[in-house]
Amino acid sequence: MARPYDLQRAVDFRLLFARRQSAEVRPVPGGFLVRHDAYVRSHEHNEIHIDGPVEPTELPAVADAAMAELPHRRITVHDDRLGLACAPALTLAGYEHGVELVMTHTGPVAPAGRGEVVELDLGPDPYGPLWRALANQQRLWMPDADEETVRQMVGRRAARRNGAEDVRFLAVHDEDGEVASWADLYMEPADGVAQIEEVVTAEHARRRGYADAVLSGALQRAAAAGCALRFLVADGEDWPRHWYARRGFTTVGRSHVFSRFS
Repeated sequence: MARPYDLQRAVDFRLLFARRQSAEVRPVPGGFLVRHDAYVRSHEHNEIHIDGPVEPTELPAVADAAMAELPHRRITVHDDRLGLACAPALTLAGYEHGVELVMTHTGPVAPAGRGEVVELDLGPDPYGPLWRALANQQRLWMPDADEETVRQMVGRRAARRNGAEDVRFLAVHDEDGEVASWADLYMEPADGVAQIEEVVTAEHARRRGYADAVLSGALQRAAAAGCALRFLVADGEDWPRHWYARRGFTTVGRSHVFSRFS
């Protein structure tokens, strides 16, 4: 059963992860801005995190001042009530509003599923097996993106290595030896917290149990490391939230994401 303070522990983990993987952190009213010029096209690495009191009507001006040299604006408000309060002013300023669900794993770890879960490095660009799989998937998600954008979206995992004490990239191969499914696992064993992110299956390998294998492998590793709190963040409108729920994840809270191209 999820405990009332699990949400705050998950939020604290996310905030610390954002700071650690950043090349620069700047204070802003109500929170902080993270920057990473090596991955300037990654909104994850160039965004404002709001984790304290702020006047909602002032946020558009705060973002414009803090992110003036960037081609985008992105603000994550980690408190549900504050995020809802900020929505009218930011929507009026041209921001799109998305909801993220913080989901904790509350059930037993399912069997591993199909295939052996292994830990991989990205490998060299563009020939590393994991790099190749990630790049192919990114091109499907962003068909209009140029190759520099694809390179940054894949290569930003090098920065994620700094986000937690123990960061692992997990994968399962198909019968031909190609990477079929993958996920990120971020762990702070001393705090007993683990986050699982970007569980993805390649187009050619879907509906064959590979994602179940990767998810189970991540949960098993987190449990073995002493991480009793295991969570992920899911899009509040997309189908994966139901897939996770069927595998023992429970929604314990929400955050709000506001984005706009300047």
